[in-house]
Amino acid sequence: MAQPLAQVTATQELDAVTGELRELKARAILYPTPENVTAYIRFQRAQLDRASLFSDVWQRAIWQDPELDYTLERPVGALAKKQWQDARAADRDAVMARLSERYGLFYFFAQTCGACEVMSPIVRSVADRWHITVRAISTDGGPSRHFPDYKVESGQRPRMGLEPGITPALVLWDSVARRPIPIGYGVLSADELQDRIYLLTSKEAGHDY
Repeated sequence: MAQPLAQVTATQELDAVTGELRELKARAILYPTPENVTAYIRFQRAQLDRASLFSDVWQRAIWQDPELDYTLERPVGALAKKQWQDARAADRDAVMARLSERYGLFYFFAQTCGACEVMSPIVRSVADRWHITVRAISTDGGPSRHFPDYKVESGQRPRMGLEPGITPALVLWDSVARRPIPIGYGVLSADELQDRIYLLTSKEAGHDY
């Protein structure tokens, strides 16, 4: 009794197409006769047509099903993107306005750090705007003209799990959970600093992208 033919899966079929394309390409390169080159071009073009059809059906499916349309969550068109950015900025500002009720900032700097000279006034301006308490920690004992009430480091960074020796460094302190939340190292713009604080304090990972 004849055995039924094993059904070829889509994965196996795709692997076969990929293998055939590689074989035809290799043959055309190693033995570039008109026949071999033509065979490769024809097969490749057929696969490009197949890929174009897939792309077209993909786009139509997204247009017709709002659950699949990522641009509704993160717009890419100029007008919709502007509206999304404005709404996000308003949400961020609302979060920042309440931040000082729960969070403070640790700012680690060094007098000999050129990047700290750039970052210090940025930290100061953001903190002043949102009334955030900043504890400035000098890692080399030197002063900061933007934070005259600084303290000299006495082991805070290792206790917070920060990389030693890298300045400037910023850490949020959650007074409710009693835990540090590292924000980042190096020079950040005011917008980037506020965005990071907003994401780290109000959004779960993956919910803003």
